[in-house]
Amino acid sequence: MSSHAITAPSSDKMMPLFFVLLLRLAGSPRDAAALTRDDYPKGFTFGAGTSAYQVEGAAAEDGRKPSIWDTFTHNGYARENSNGDIAADQYHHYKDDVKLMQELGLDAYRFSIAWARLIPDGRGKINPKGLEYYNNLINELLLHGIEPHVTIYHLDLPQSLQDEYDGLLSPRFVDDFTAYADACFQSFGDRVKHWVTLNEPNMEPLSGYSNGMMPPKRCSDPFCSYVNCTKGNSSTEPYIAAHHLLLAHASAVSLYRNKYNATQRGQIGITLMGIWYEPATSSSQDAAAARRMLEFHIGWFVHPLVYGDYPAVMRSRVGARLPDLTASQVRGSFDFIGITHYFATPVRDDEAALNLEQRDYYADAGLKEVFSPRALGKLLDHLKLKYGNPTIMIHENGLAERPKITSEIVYDDDIRSEYLQDYMDQIYLSIGNGSDVRGYFVWSFLDMFELVSGYSSRYGLCGVDMNAEERTRYVRNSGHWYSGFLKGGELRLALPSGKAYRTA
Repeated sequence: MSSHAITAPSSDKMMPLFFVLLLRLAGSPRDAAALTRDDYPKGFTFGAGTSAYQVEGAAAEDGRKPSIWDTFTHNGYARENSNGDIAADQYHHYKDDVKLMQELGLDAYRFSIAWARLIPDGRGKINPKGLEYYNNLINELLLHGIEPHVTIYHLDLPQSLQDEYDGLLSPRFVDDFTAYADACFQSFGDRVKHWVTLNEPNMEPLSGYSNGMMPPKRCSDPFCSYVNCTKGNSSTEPYIAAHHLLLAHASAVSLYRNKYNATQRGQIGITLMGIWYEPATSSSQDAAAARRMLEFHIGWFVHPLVYGDYPAVMRSRVGARLPDLTASQVRGSFDFIGITHYFATPVRDDEAALNLEQRDYYADAGLKEVFSPRALGKLLDHLKLKYGNPTIMIHENGLAERPKITSEIVYDDDIRSEYLQDYMDQIYLSIGNGSDVRGYFVWSFLDMFELVSGYSSRYGLCGVDMNAEERTRYVRNSGHWYSGFLKGGELRLALPSGKAYRTA
């Protein structure tokens, strides 16, 4: 997706370069022999991703209607009053992009379908032009030997449903989402074998309904983060929105399994933001706070999917504000868990928050957060040990650059390559330790509209000249490095002189 902060979990998932430099000094987790893709399990998928509102453009073309992100950005809430009206304009350049993916050697492309393009009013008739676009994109990918991995909902709810019944706050969302998913399965499922129902449903309720940093921009004092929300309730709405997202996911999975899977033979799962939480000190209180936050963050969705109910610590702390859930509604409704991962967060215990008359999600968890680098291996171990070692797809992982001049053309991004290498190393080690990781997708394939960060943060293996009318693409050093690995080269980075950046 591309955007989250921690204390206000809303906006920028970029890791500061200072922390990346610390990782470089720490050395590689692997041994001296450089890895190749043959060292990963047979069938392991390497790809890259984007999302519809961030990459497509053509926001008002061919029958597409506004999503909540169109409304949000056109009200000036993204950085520098930017928006995704044109973005990288993949809607008009998808053939060139697919050819570029093939040249890079990607196994797969993860993208999302824009609900407001396929079914502009949120329910009802399918838009023929939207249907044509996604059919064309999927067919083009398959023609070039690239697997489509499709996310059905990537934060971009049709504005019409937000206006009609407050979107995720209404149980009506579950039925409308299920009908939309049905249209996707029926239209594309003969060719799409990898489905994600929802992207980061453990973050959208916080950013949209707790601190108001993302659409639909709902929150209440004193929990709003640098924004002025005109409506909302930060103490209750995040839990309601998340509950309806969870039920919508389970409903779509049930539909797929009962109606389509016998003939389509695909896999379906959900993708969560996977921040790792660590104690900020050696105190037992901070250790307990870190464990508690993992339950609030990961367990919020994975615990119901595996065990049938919300975590006990959420039940005890949130109380009646946490909706009722039965095991039959959700348990077992996944083939894999997708993870987006960018960093770790040390936490400090803050039990005094439980004495507040009004509490939000973070006060319920009883902690204070501080920022620091990532620990993907620990997160994978946690999922393996606590949740029965589910199949995992790393659906997003990447590093942003923030040039002083946002229009600057930048090829030299070797620090991104090294960041990605460190993660790919860690995934290899985690697989060796028994984690069932099946794929890795770099965020992102192209520079795009990075949500609240606008165009000031760029994650692309391939750059895009956003000032050019034709949105010219160019391959960065990281794209060439990733391509070399995918085509059989070593994972170890090398300077042009042939000297390694570091030795193990």
